Amino acid sequence: MLTQTLRSLERDGLIRRDVYPTVPPRVEYGLTPLGVDVGRLTNTVAEWAVENVDQIFAARSAFDEKAAEAVQLL
Repeated sequence: MLTQTLRSLERDGLIRRDVYPTVPPRVEYGLTPLGVDVGRLTNTVAEWAVENVDQIFAARSAFDEKAAEAVQLL
């Protein structure tokens, strides 16, 4: 599964794969400039989630309460 994910990220241009002709073969992975950019975006989303986690959990609780009430009415 890891190999498939790495190949997919390589295909998308997010990581680079360097193979060294050694015994045993050595492979190194690194982010491309495109991968660095998407990492910044992902980090921004993660920061937003941390800042808003209380509101997210409150919304989930309110939703779950309404759903439970609806089930009880049936």
